[in-house]
Amino acid sequence: MAPAMNTFFGRIAALAAMIALSVSLAGCGVNNVPTLEEQAKARWSEVQNQYQRRADLIPNLVETVKGFARQEQETLTRVIEARAKATQVTINADQLSDPEAVKRFQEAQGALSSALGRLLAVSENYPDLKSNQNFLALQSQLEGTENRIAVARRDYIQSVQAYNTELRTIPGRWIAGWFYPDAKPMATFESAPENAAAPKVSF
Repeated sequence: MAPAMNTFFGRIAALAAMIALSVSLAGCGVNNVPTLEEQAKARWSEVQNQYQRRADLIPNLVETVKGFARQEQETLTRVIEARAKATQVTINADQLSDPEAVKRFQEAQGALSSALGRLLAVSENYPDLKSNQNFLALQSQLEGTENRIAVARRDYIQSVQAYNTELRTIPGRWIAGWFYPDAKPMATFESAPENAAAPKVSF
């Protein structure tokens, strides 16, 4: 057989082997690690999105309460300061494998939740405030946002669990070691017990 023909068949055989290897790798889950990682990152983005939604509601809530309860200045100030800190403590998707960074974010959001809870408790003492239409609208939006935060956190925790499980079990552990040596487990969202419940916003 001519050398040119041997080269041609050799290339065809190599191409067939590459295709077979690609199909085999796809079938054994080689794409699971990056797929699950991207899903967890997307879930984290939604967590941040919902916390930002809450932060955006707070200035109007504070101004509304201030109009009826100026003497509650200390409580109002705590909410404003907690909001400022919470919006300054940010974490991007590449930092999700750093438990300390995630913990700082959670603590800042937890402090804001506590401050909001105190503010809403104080509002109980002001009947005119409780019946104010603007306050009622903000209350409704805040309640909806707290529900969305809870759902976003749950979805993130589930996605991280799936990703971390893939990294720690066979064959995902082997695949990550071979193809994704930089892949690291992500930190889960673990709120402090006192911050586990959303602030009570119904009257």
